[in-house]
Amino acid sequence: MANHYTDHPELRFELNHPLMKRIVDLKERDYRDKDDYDYAPLDFDDAMDNYERVLDIAGELAGTTIADNAEGVDLEGPHHVGDRVNYASGTQQNLDAMVKAGLNGMTMPRKYGGLNFPITPYTMCAELVAASDAGFGNIWSLQDCIETLYEFGDEDQHSRFIPRICAGETMSMDLTEPDAGSDLQRVMLKATYDEENDCWRLNGVKRFITNGDADLHLVLARSEEGTTDGRGLSMFIYDKREGGVNVRRIENKLGIHGSPTCELVYKNAKAELCGSRKLGLIKYVMALMNGARLGIAAQSVGISQAAYNEGLAYARDRQQFGKPIIQMPAVADMLATMKAKLDAGRALLYQCARYVDIYKALDDIARERKLTPEERQEQKKYAKLADSLTPLAKGMNSEYCNQNTYDSLQIHGGSGFMLDYPIQRYYRDARITSIYEGTTQLQVVAAIRYVTNGTYLAQMREMEANAVSEALKPLQAQAKALADRYEEAVEKVKATEDATFHDLCARHLVEMAADVIMLHLLLYNATADAALFETSAKVYARHAAMEVAKHHAFVMGLQPADLADYVVE
Repeated sequence: MANHYTDHPELRFELNHPLMKRIVDLKERDYRDKDDYDYAPLDFDDAMDNYERVLDIAGELAGTTIADNAEGVDLEGPHHVGDRVNYASGTQQNLDAMVKAGLNGMTMPRKYGGLNFPITPYTMCAELVAASDAGFGNIWSLQDCIETLYEFGDEDQHSRFIPRICAGETMSMDLTEPDAGSDLQRVMLKATYDEENDCWRLNGVKRFITNGDADLHLVLARSEEGTTDGRGLSMFIYDKREGGVNVRRIENKLGIHGSPTCELVYKNAKAELCGSRKLGLIKYVMALMNGARLGIAAQSVGISQAAYNEGLAYARDRQQFGKPIIQMPAVADMLATMKAKLDAGRALLYQCARYVDIYKALDDIARERKLTPEERQEQKKYAKLADSLTPLAKGMNSEYCNQNTYDSLQIHGGSGFMLDYPIQRYYRDARITSIYEGTTQLQVVAAIRYVTNGTYLAQMREMEANAVSEALKPLQAQAKALADRYEEAVEKVKATEDATFHDLCARHLVEMAADVIMLHLLLYNATADAALFETSAKVYARHAAMEVAKHHAFVMGLQPADLADYVVE
């Protein structure tokens, strides 16, 4: 029986990182819930045991029920019936199984029916689910929209809506419109206040809405008449029970077939304000998107793991020229590089998740009492670290996901192009990961300020002081040399003081930063568990050296006069 958690010990390794002690202590507030809830942990070890047991359940469900339904869901897809969405039969079975297992509202406080889990084990569950069916992962993992409602909604909204998500109802975030994709400042869905009924009314169209017929929606709408920019947008809560939103159509997509991507028509739909007016885009959507980007990073790692598994299994079984193709150096090189990217990307994902956990737990504590000066400093430190790593985790893992599924399909040869093997589904599902919740190019825009202000370099220099095993010291020295080349390239770009030159080099600098940081994270992991990670650390070091050299050559060889070569009309 397949279990996506126990079958991959790399996840247990990430779960047991030393930072988890601080995370659990902050999340559990001296384990105060133990007197009121029989499932609340008594201490740190008990909490970690809880996470292990839930991950084991999620891993088994992902490896059996969800995996067994995946092909049927991909073929059937959701149905547009009237103005509503009916899930594929396998999708509904998956949802019922997740609810029965208690895997909803995982990060919410126990008083609302949640498990009070940190983001890190929840993110692992998202990875496990995506490894079987990325489309279903979209539906189930959108429960994390409740984090934004919890953070910015009031207590009345908490008490009415959070228990419903913990009980298994679904969510969506309704942001995109036909004329507002990446540029959300152009959102024009109209929100008007209905004084007679003391509510807001929403009118307009939303497009490309994942799980668009969900029970609860967080909606970005224009509340300030006469405005045209982000300052006129607010966040609203729409409850499907109130009516007023119809599904005009379900998009016909390349992949993630189980996930209904909808065009929605709002017709005087009743809604309520979440938080304060005018902060919808400036504050609330930014928080919502950061959570979503971490989720897509997890989805990407899950698909990468599945693609690697399929490629490895096929290469072991497929005989050519009298031997398994895994014995051919060209194929072995592909598989080793896939595994190295997978391990590096996963290390980055969970480093980011742990940083998110610390600052969010301190944010939550600040709602109850004033933080100490030391806690405020800790909150600020980890918020900055999380914000800097989120675009790297989303951008790099989604790109690695696409690369790994491509290479796994290539290992399958002609068989990979047939619909008989699951790799074709992973290949199709992977393509969206570098597009939705902010394209890779937008992740570069989010990350570049941490290049120019020295945040990434500071992280590299700090990690250079980490103790590593004797066998890995040459690789640590190599990582330092790569950081030196990165620093040289950054200084050249900054010295030009040319915005266009800066923008053209941005992707190269961001990828260099990510390569070096992921190499350091792998060196840490390989020092702690050589059997699991040393091979990947060695392979990734070679990969990172090639990538940094390529990007360094581009930046150092580029001159302002060359910019005209990149103008395409």
